[in-house]
Amino acid sequence: MGRKRKILLIATGGTIASTQTESGLKPLISPGQILGYIPNITEFCEVDTILLCNIDSTNMEPEHWSLIVSCIRKNYEKYDGFVIAHGTDTMAYTAAALSYMIQNSEKPIVLTGSQRPIQSEITDAKTNLFDSFLYAADEKSQGVQIIFDGKVIAGTRAKKMRSKSFNAFSSIDFPYLGAIQGNYIIRYLPQQPYGEEVRFYEKMEKKVHLMKLFPGIQGDGLEYYFDAYDCIIVESFGVGGIPESVSDAFYRLSKRYPDTIVVMATQVTHEGSDVSVYEVGQKIKADCGFLESYDMTLESVFAKMMWICSNFDFSSKKQTEDLFYKCINYDFMFEERVLK
Repeated sequence: MGRKRKILLIATGGTIASTQTESGLKPLISPGQILGYIPNITEFCEVDTILLCNIDSTNMEPEHWSLIVSCIRKNYEKYDGFVIAHGTDTMAYTAAALSYMIQNSEKPIVLTGSQRPIQSEITDAKTNLFDSFLYAADEKSQGVQIIFDGKVIAGTRAKKMRSKSFNAFSSIDFPYLGAIQGNYIIRYLPQQPYGEEVRFYEKMEKKVHLMKLFPGIQGDGLEYYFDAYDCIIVESFGVGGIPESVSDAFYRLSKRYPDTIVVMATQVTHEGSDVSVYEVGQKIKADCGFLESYDMTLESVFAKMMWICSNFDFSSKKQTEDLFYKCINYDFMFEERVLK
C-alpha cells in the first residue's frame, strides 16, 4: 500500500458548518470540528485544515474566489488534492469561477457542502465530505469538480436544481464525470492528462452584468449598463432574442459603446441557445456582434466573461470571441462548429 495522500480542507462556511441560532442557521463550526464527524478518512488520507472564511454562501463574492485561488496556489506543491467546504446556494458559481481561475490542475480541486448541517441527526454532510476526500485522494482525479449526492460533476456544468433535497445538483447537458458508490469511484469519462502546466489567475473584477429579460421590459437604464460594465449577459427567452420593446435601444447603444461585449444567453436550463432560429435573435446578433452562450450554463458564462474581462486586454472583439468559445473544463461543446 502506498503513502497516504495529503489533502487540504479549505473551509468557507455554508450550511455544512452551520449551527442553529436565534436568528436561524449560521456558519460557526470550525473545520477541525467538521473533520471530527468523518474520522474514518484517516484510513486513506492525511488532512490539514484552513478556515479561509466562515460565511453563508449567499455572501460569496469574487474577492472570496481570489482568496481561494491564492490559498491553493500557495499550498499547491504541499498537497495532493484540495477539498473546499462551501455553501450550496452559490457553489455552482464558485465551481465555474475556479475552473477558469485554476486551469490544467493535475491535482483535484473538489467543492462540496450539504443541504443540512453536519451536526444534524439526519444530514447529507458526512457522506458528501467522505466522498469528496475519497475522490481527492485518488491519483486519477484532477481538475475542478463538485461532488454531491454521490455524483462527480465538472465545475463548469453544475447547477443547483433543488433547494432542499439531498440530490441538489445536476450536470447540465453533459454527462456526470463519475459516481461514488460503496466507497468506490466509478469513472464514466476518462480524464486525459493536461498538456500544459497549471495556471493560476487571481483577478476577478466586478465588470460583468447579468440582465434578465421579462415580458414588457423597457430600455430605461440600459445605457447605464453599457457605460458601467465591460460585458452584459442577456438572459433571454427560449433559444434567444431581443424583444421589440428594447431592440432599438440595443442597436443604438451597441454602436455607441462598441467595446462593451454583449452575450446572448437563455433562461432555459437545458439545451442552450440558438439565436439563429428566430428573426428576433438572428438579425440583432449579426448587426450588433453579440456573442452566444450555446450550451454553456449561465454560471459558466458569467464566470468566464468575468475571467476574460479581468485578465485580458484584447485589441479586438475577435480575440475575446475566440477565447470565449474555447472549451475549458468541458464548458463548451461547439468549439469546432463556431470557430471554423
